[in-house]
Amino acid sequence: MKVMALYLPQFHCFPENDKWWGEGYTEWTAVKRAKPLFKGHILPLHPKDGYYDLVNDQPEVFIRQANMAREFGLEGFAFYQYYFKGKKLMEKPLEILLEHPEVNIKFCLAWANETWTRAWYDLKEEILMPQEYGDEKDWRDHFLYELQFFKDERYVKKDNKPVFLIYRSFDISCLPEMKEKWDQWARDEGFDGIYWIGGRTAAAQEHRKELMDGWYYFEPGYTLKHGLSNLCKLKYNLGTLARSIRNRFPWNGEPGKKILERRIPIDWIYEGIVSREYAENEYPGIITEWDNTPRRSYKGLVYTGASAEKFNLTLCKLKDKLKDRDSFVFLNAWNEWGEGAMIEPTMEKGCAYLEALRDAVND
Repeated sequence: MKVMALYLPQFHCFPENDKWWGEGYTEWTAVKRAKPLFKGHILPLHPKDGYYDLVNDQPEVFIRQANMAREFGLEGFAFYQYYFKGKKLMEKPLEILLEHPEVNIKFCLAWANETWTRAWYDLKEEILMPQEYGDEKDWRDHFLYELQFFKDERYVKKDNKPVFLIYRSFDISCLPEMKEKWDQWARDEGFDGIYWIGGRTAAAQEHRKELMDGWYYFEPGYTLKHGLSNLCKLKYNLGTLARSIRNRFPWNGEPGKKILERRIPIDWIYEGIVSREYAENEYPGIITEWDNTPRRSYKGLVYTGASAEKFNLTLCKLKDKLKDRDSFVFLNAWNEWGEGAMIEPTMEKGCAYLEALRDAVND
């Protein structure tokens, strides 16, 4: 069981963020202003090793994180990549990683190929950066940019194929043609092709299953949308409806104060993960916790009842389920602070989740 942690390379300033969200905006901005919404809701959370900048504080941040990840049993990082037909966003941390081979960690790329909108503010129709795929020249340009990463000794490979994740493969109508070209270009460079892993997410599912070599489950979204029982869905929907109606009126005794509308026991997600049967080329996903109210406030979603003990137990069950096979598990995430989905240590909870990971991997 090789646990790969998804990694968000957002924690630095860049022009587009300044334009869209305000001067100097980074993920830390939302994290610092987060407020508790119910009794026992611990916010804001603080990074145990301090707020970092993934451009200006390098390579020290990557070295520290890589050493910590290896110490606690992580196989490596799957870095989100944002590539829009030649236009790159948040690319500098990854390029810095290439420049510093002393950062001792395995890694691969996870192409987050979504159109960017103001979804954080429920303005999904306001497009910030459209996702387009272009023609063969555009595919070639994209491949050549990726090639520098593929050739790095630290890059994760399977059967001499660089591992490449695509979050929404179903969005790419030209994927059969693009894949054929990339595989050929990879062979021309001495690889045996690309090892393509498609995402199983909360969104639509890919029906061209022959295109992918493997699949990764993006949790908790997949189980929330596709893996809950009808009874759990009914409880969740009724509870959300009741709390959203309550927020429309000052029934809670304090006009203007909103209550959290969406909450789900994390046990429901963990049960879905461990009860699912996985084919040889299907790679489970897992989370430590989830709380995206730093981004969405009372419209966010919190998975309640999370603990390092439950995380450890779920990992141990997965390990047993995946025994006798060479399998990845994709953890969401190393540092998704705005979604409360991180295994990186906090001042409030220390290294509890990393210790739970180490104990499961080494058991």
